[in-house]
Formats: sequence, C-alpha cells, structure tokens
Amino acid sequence: MSTRRPDFAGDLGPRRREADRVRLRTQRAPWDVLVVGGGVTGVGVALDAASRGLSVALVEAHDLAFGTSRWSSKLVHGGLRYLASGRVGIAWESAVERNHLMTTIAPHLVSPLTQAIPITSRGAATIVHSGLLLGDLLRRGARTPRSVLAPPRRIHADDLARLCPAVSLDGVKGAWTSQDGQLVDDARLVVAIARTAAAHGATVVTGVRADEITGRGARLTDTATGESFDVAARTVVNATGVWAGTVDPSIAVRPSRGAHLVVSAARLGNPTAALTVPVAGSHSRFVFAIPAQLGRVHIGLTDTDAPGPVPDIPTATEDDVDFILDTINTALARPLTRDDIVGTFAGLRPLLESDGATADVSREHSVTRNDDGVITVVGGKLTTYRKMASDALDLAVEHGGLDAHPCVTASIPLIGAQGPRNRRLPASLLARHGGEADRVVAMSTVGAPLAPIAPGIDVTRAEIEFAVTAEGARDADDILARRTRIGLVDADAARARPAVVHILDQIGAAHTA
Repeated sequence: MSTRRPDFAGDLGPRRREADRVRLRTQRAPWDVLVVGGGVTGVGVALDAASRGLSVALVEAHDLAFGTSRWSSKLVHGGLRYLASGRVGIAWESAVERNHLMTTIAPHLVSPLTQAIPITSRGAATIVHSGLLLGDLLRRGARTPRSVLAPPRRIHADDLARLCPAVSLDGVKGAWTSQDGQLVDDARLVVAIARTAAAHGATVVTGVRADEITGRGARLTDTATGESFDVAARTVVNATGVWAGTVDPSIAVRPSRGAHLVVSAARLGNPTAALTVPVAGSHSRFVFAIPAQLGRVHIGLTDTDAPGPVPDIPTATEDDVDFILDTINTALARPLTRDDIVGTFAGLRPLLESDGATADVSREHSVTRNDDGVITVVGGKLTTYRKMASDALDLAVEHGGLDAHPCVTASIPLIGAQGPRNRRLPASLLARHGGEADRVVAMSTVGAPLAPIAPGIDVTRAEIEFAVTAEGARDADDILARRTRIGLVDADAARARPAVVHILDQIGAAHTA
C-alpha cells in the first residue's frame, strides 16, 4: 500500500465536503454568487466567478454531471453542422471554444477524432468536400493548429475499411475524412471543472437542494439529513438546464431528446474512426458510430421533442432505437439488430421554446435576469459551456455591482491538463486523468491499485478510491454512473458493483450500498 499524500486544494473528498457544508450553513456574509446546478454550465460559472476573485458557492441536489451533461455524444465539435443551416455565429463560437478546450483547458480529456463519410456519387463527394472545407476555415480562423486537428482529405475505399471495418463498400467510391474533438468522457470534464473551481476557492457541494430561490439567495436542504437553512447571495445564477423553468417560470424550455445506442466495439471490428451517416432528407443531421472508452461504440443521435415532466434519467424510446438502427444500417455490411445493443442512454437538450422541429431550434444560449433578480443561463451546448458561463457571470457582475476581474477561463488549464505522463501506467488511466494519473496511484490505499475493478473493464481499483477521496463521489452510483461510465452498460455495472462497494467499505466512505 502507498503512503497517502496531502490533499490538494482541488480535491472534493469527504473532509472538504463536510467543511464546505459547514461553511454554507454558517457563513453570515452574503456570497457574491450562488450557483444552482452542477452540470457543465454551473461548474463553468463557479470556476469563472472564483477565478475573477469572487466568493462563490455552487449547490447541486444530486451529483456533479447528474443531468444532460453526462448524456452527450462526447464530441467537442467545431460547428460544421451549424454552417449547413446558415448559423455562422454559433459555428464560429463552437470552433473558438473547441480550440480553447483542445489546446489549453482540457487537452488531456479531448483528443482528435477522425470522422469518415462514405462517398457514393460524385455529386455527394462535392457537397461533402465543400462543407468540410468550410469547417476547416473555422479551424484555421480559430487558430487551431494542424497538429491538433488535421484538415480534411479524400481516402480510398480500402482506407475507409481499415478505419471502419464494419462499413459496407457496395457502391462506395471512397470517403472524405475530417477531424473533430472527442471527450474521453463528458462527466469527467464536469468533475475536472468543478475541482478546478474548488482549487480557486469555490465552495462546491452536492446533495444539497435549493428551494425558494430569489435573486438574493435560497433556502437550501441537505438531502441526506433533511436539514434546511437559508443562504444569502448578492447574485444567484440558475444553471439547472432542462429544469430551468422550475426555478424561473418565465423561462420556457423545450426539451429535445438525444438518444444513443451502446454496442461492443468488437461487433463493428474495433473502429478507429467515427462512421458518419447522413440522415435521409437532411443536409445537417447525421448518425455517428463513435469509438468510445471501455471497448464500446456509441451510436446516435436523435433529435426529438420530449414534452411533459422532466425525468431525472431520460430513456431512449423504441422509436429512437428504430431510427438509429435504420440510419446506421444503411452504411454497414452486416446490419445491427437489437441483440447487438448492450446499452442505451438519452439526454434532454435544454432548448429555448420556439416553433418548428427541434432539429431547427437554435443551439445559441440565452442569459436572462428576471424581475426578482435571478439570472438564468440556458440553451447552448457542451462545447460552448465556457462562453455561456462567462456571459452569465458578466450579467451577474453588472447587476450585482460585484468587484470582479475580467474573465480568464480561456487560459486556465483544468486539473490534470498539465504534468508528466507516466507511460508505465495503463493508457486508459492516462486518458481519463492526464497529468494526475501518477497521483491517482500514489494516493491509493487499496490493494492491487492497478488491477481492473472487474474482468474486462479497464477501470483500475485506484480510480475507484480516487473518485471518493478527490472527485466528490459519495456512493457506488456516483462512481459507476458518473466518475466512471461503467454504468452505461447494466451488465458491466452489475459485475463491477461488488468490488466498488467493497472498496467504499474499505475506505470508510460508503453512504449507500
């Protein structure tokens, strides 16, 4: 066993959580900013506020990345699809934010992903090439180096088959490839931002529900103990995503469901590129078969109205499954069936209410302030979280009379972005933890820290412990569903859960079994 190193300022372990809960309950002076919601936008606001020298508290009723932020396609994309529909502003914003993420903020979590589009006719080749050239103009304009994202190129059918072995070559005359950003895990991005905010002085507490929210504070309730108390703030930011309308009824959110299927990478020949298949009748929508961690491929996505009450955990419908299978199978030599699906997941995009199909609703974000002073940030997408957070905090500074420095988050590397990469460690551990990988192992007190948590699952035992001691996980579900993505496949979660619970018991941090 290793000797535990001292806690780092960005660790969100049990001691930090208890200290922050006490601080929330006892601080008499109003916080400069109270953030409600622990998704990517909420933690982005917390980091922005803390790095501007403001006092900030973030509360989340469940866990970090509990909502939409963990259900994305895990792409950090440069806005190519928005160019196809004439939305130049959001396309440019996406390209700029992608550059920040890949070169400065989180290069350890975002890697270049090759996307391959099969070509079946000369006309299709011309259309695809024109679009990719425009996308590459965005890359160059955003000053993303070719060494980070390669420009598009035409490849032969044989090369396509090497990248995507399951593709059908019937009638295929080759393919165009381009590169975009891919997160190893969207939930890990949220956790890294939250920890970086904590390192800058933010108070980040999960398992605390905010009620009776006004522009001057909120009534908070610890969901574990039932204890309620009031917190005062000079400004309050509502970053609750699809639940934004429950905090501010003047906000009309129109949820759109984006569903994905999870299949074994081996079933598709272990692809190294994302197979990109146009949706019939659309010039801007695609279904992607994306290589992912843990030996999986994620295939999606849908864009469907999801009216009614917002569930904590959305699910893919039978129609979603049919749509994805029907689309991707047009490009496969051996069609996928339901028997090939090992898991599904779906997220609800917090789109602003408007007329027309959800696919046509703008992905631009909105920042508003209601008559009571609550600032709500909604809409947008994962790639542009930093800009959304900056805009929300700018409004808070303006109306709250806060003495704040200018925004600097474009130049702040997240925890793990810097530091040496010990190549003797498992590649999967390095991909998820970057420059912190050595520390993950050094802090471990469990036996066989580099052993997999279960056969065939490349998450180490040390990572399970680190999820609790540094990353704010409180129970097995936090670990399986959000600190790791083992829970995307029920069978994987069932195999790993006993060992996870045993480690929680060992380190004395289990809250639920």
